[in-house]
Amino acid sequence: MKRVIAASFTAALICCVSYLYSEDVKIQKTKSRVPPAPLYCDPVHDGAADPTFIWSREEKCWFMLYTNRRADATNEPGVKWVHGTDIGIGSTPDGGITWKYRGIARGLEFETNRNTFWAPEVVYYNGIYHAYISYVRGVPESWKGTRDIIHYTSTNLFDWKFESIVVPGSIDACVHRLPDGRWRMWFKNEQKKVAGTVMDSPDLYHWELAKSEMPDPDPGKGEGPEVFKWKGWFWMVKDIWKGLAVYRSPNLDNWTRTGVILDKPGKRPGDNGIGQHPGVIVQNDNDAYLVYFVHQKGADYRRTWLQIVKLGFDGNTLTCDRDAEFEINLQEPEPQFTPEYVPSVKKD
Repeated sequence: MKRVIAASFTAALICCVSYLYSEDVKIQKTKSRVPPAPLYCDPVHDGAADPTFIWSREEKCWFMLYTNRRADATNEPGVKWVHGTDIGIGSTPDGGITWKYRGIARGLEFETNRNTFWAPEVVYYNGIYHAYISYVRGVPESWKGTRDIIHYTSTNLFDWKFESIVVPGSIDACVHRLPDGRWRMWFKNEQKKVAGTVMDSPDLYHWELAKSEMPDPDPGKGEGPEVFKWKGWFWMVKDIWKGLAVYRSPNLDNWTRTGVILDKPGKRPGDNGIGQHPGVIVQNDNDAYLVYFVHQKGADYRRTWLQIVKLGFDGNTLTCDRDAEFEINLQEPEPQFTPEYVPSVKKD
């Protein structure tokens, strides 16, 4: 009898331990899908900013291109540290939990000496990646340098070919397909070398000024527009230096401002400042994520880290809780949620 009881107890103990172990594994797996804070810090200069995201058709994972600010250039005068910058590249091997530094975009220089590259925008069409990158000649110490948006093409996201200067005097391009199949670009027109803040193109190479205008187009009212379709609406989020302004449109022509997000500091590590110049990853009609940069506090102000938040929709505007924990498992996006997809127009 004692042996039977002992055997039964042993079996029960094994079952209990097995159950607890399996539950612990489940918990660990669940925890492992929660993205870290910060999401990403540039390992070279520690100044990652202005991210954009694209699904790599070659590696079958998400890539990130970003402004690689030289936060470690502590002895340079003025704002020289935000100039002379490369475009950094990262990719995620595990659905967005970790991001691996992959170097810098090659082939961007098309003039002599060292120059400045900011705020990449990348779309894919007919086997080619198209990048629209903000360009400043030289490495100036002030904000008075030249401004141009440059078009590049690539077949692998690493090696880029100069195509043309698309928008002189401007920065911060954002590109999305129109319902009629053409392409639209919104941009910050800083130096007024062209009229307006919107251009349209039939092929991503040839651009003409559009009759449409970006909402709050004055360059003093924001920068870094990001446009995407989600929850049946077109959305634009724009850095207004007091958080991100949110605009909604049924057709990419008429915009209504619906709110502001990320205007108050968060509690996560490295997230105690306003959110700035974001990129958005839309997976499907339920899951969309916004990645933004945050200046660090005090003596570390030049350092900018990337954070991620899950977007919500309250029936009127975008919402987010930057302190909330959530899981992520980035996959290839559904086609209708990519910038190259010809979207349908919302019908009232």
